[in-house]
Amino acid sequence: MPKLGLTNFVATASCIAGLALSASVQAAPAETLQATMQTQTQIDQAAQRSQNTVNRIADQTQTLLGDYLLTSQQVDRLRVYNTQLEKLIFDQEEIMRRIEQELKDVEVVEKEILPLMIRMVDSLGAFVELDMPFNLEERRNRVAILRDMMDSSDVTVSEKYRRIMESYMIETDFGKSIEATRGTLDLGDGNPRQVDFLRVGRILLAYQSLDRSDTGFWDKASASWQSLDASYRRPITQGIRIARKQAAPDLLELPIPAPETAQ
Repeated sequence: MPKLGLTNFVATASCIAGLALSASVQAAPAETLQATMQTQTQIDQAAQRSQNTVNRIADQTQTLLGDYLLTSQQVDRLRVYNTQLEKLIFDQEEIMRRIEQELKDVEVVEKEILPLMIRMVDSLGAFVELDMPFNLEERRNRVAILRDMMDSSDVTVSEKYRRIMESYMIETDFGKSIEATRGTLDLGDGNPRQVDFLRVGRILLAYQSLDRSDTGFWDKASASWQSLDASYRRPITQGIRIARKQAAPDLLELPIPAPETAQ
């Protein structure tokens, strides 16, 4: 019988062990293999669920992070807005304090300006009565309206002052204009007549009868109407035509009183 070497013996033993293991595996029941596969499947499913959970949590985290960043930006904007709003409120409070002070000042001014305006109206009325007697009805009515207005509580102080200054400006404009009007003149003889009036600023107020037979002017010195000689008939007629824009402006020889020396 041949002798076996050590190497051959080990190989033979390995083969025998492998055959024994193979036989053991083949002998394992089918239920055990199926259970193993089910376990692996469960592990895979659990891993998938875990991954889904991780993905969901990651998405939620990302969403929360976005919400946080957005909220943080809104907070920053609100902080800037509140800071600006505080400045505006402070400025408005300062304006309110100034307005309150101005209202107090207005009360003081009203107490001082109302007597002044009353004196202005009285002065205007006196001036109309002392001035040349032109447009008297219109000018007297204007003064009367101002006096009624001063007693009215429905008109503001500023509006009263504006109306008074407007009346003063109208009177001022009379001194810079030329005007021809038609009206009734009573020379005190009990025989009122229709005449044409010519006003040249405040330096001349003349009249002429419609048939041009009678011409005269207002004498400031005597505060009465005075007749003019026939030499002034044509200049006064021409002045009336110029005032009515019926003739071109031209030089006129008018009865203007010489300036008096100031005393």
